[in-house]
Amino acid sequence: MAVKYGRSGYGRGLRLSREWITAAGLLFFLATVAAAGCGFRNNGQSLNAQTGVNQKQTIRVGYFPNITHIQAMVGQNDGTFQNALGEQVVIAESIFNAGPKLIQALLTGEIDLGYIGPVPAINGYIVSNKGLQIIAGAANEGAILVAAKGTNIKNVADLDGRKVAVPQLAATQDLTLRRLMKGAGLKDASRGGTVTVVPAENPDILTLIAKGEVDAALVPEPWGSRIVKETGADVVLEADQLWDDGSYATTVVIATTKFLEEQPELVEKWLAAHVELTERINNDPETYKQVFNKQFEILTQKSLPQDVLGSSFERLLVTYDPEVSSIQKFATLMADTGYLKQKPDISQLFNLAPLNKVLKEKGLAEVK
Repeated sequence: MAVKYGRSGYGRGLRLSREWITAAGLLFFLATVAAAGCGFRNNGQSLNAQTGVNQKQTIRVGYFPNITHIQAMVGQNDGTFQNALGEQVVIAESIFNAGPKLIQALLTGEIDLGYIGPVPAINGYIVSNKGLQIIAGAANEGAILVAAKGTNIKNVADLDGRKVAVPQLAATQDLTLRRLMKGAGLKDASRGGTVTVVPAENPDILTLIAKGEVDAALVPEPWGSRIVKETGADVVLEADQLWDDGSYATTVVIATTKFLEEQPELVEKWLAAHVELTERINNDPETYKQVFNKQFEILTQKSLPQDVLGSSFERLLVTYDPEVSSIQKFATLMADTGYLKQKPDISQLFNLAPLNKVLKEKGLAEVK
């Protein structure tokens, strides 16, 4: 199993300006051309020009070290994905902090499939001219709004004049924060408002809160629980208070349309493992919380305390249903908050046929 770390650091995310769209489209085009010129293919396998022997296939996967990506974390740690794909397939991992970075990797051909929030998935779909699709859900809820100790922030209105951190601009937590701010009559300082939104990696947000350099943060788990435990921060809004009583997608599974077309069997095998993991995690959460923690320690060099692990999992709904209606609402929100000039057409964003084929074979209800 090959592992590499995705590009990280501070960034402004996917601002959908004309210049950004043009650049992203060019990168996607160049990546497609480069992939097409890499050599002959035989049923998706590389053919050694000297020996004529089929070499191993590689599936390149990206995800985050968050509990909202628990299927990816568990499946990589306990070998579920590798067992489903077989010995002739190599899984190459890339680890990311936030969605826009993963989308960049997808558009430039660095990964084929990823676990990501719905907002960057929509962004990627737009800038790639429908070059990716959502193929399954992974998690609902799993994020909280916290306030630094002593700030006396009790509700969203109290964010007036404050600094609030999010993992990255134009990511799911950022859009969720902006929706909450709009409801409280607040705006981002960069748009003439009074709330300064600070993008930072999740581990850095913990440090910023501890040092008092930001006043609050909207972050995914387990980072929310870690911030509360390690800095004494207060929970302002629980996971089910952020959006539609918790009936909203936090993580979905995406793949490039090129990969879906060229490797349908690999996609189905991956989704079969994903569904299996979802059911196992829900049926035996205590066991799989510990498996998650093992992978978390591998990726971050630090395991989670049991109380943090427990509270993180309590804020999460593990699912393979992408909650289509919530993603449609996110698309509307992107226009309402100014990230897009108008609501995008996402009618072809979803490709649930492979998932529903797997569910049918397992005797489970299909997702509509």
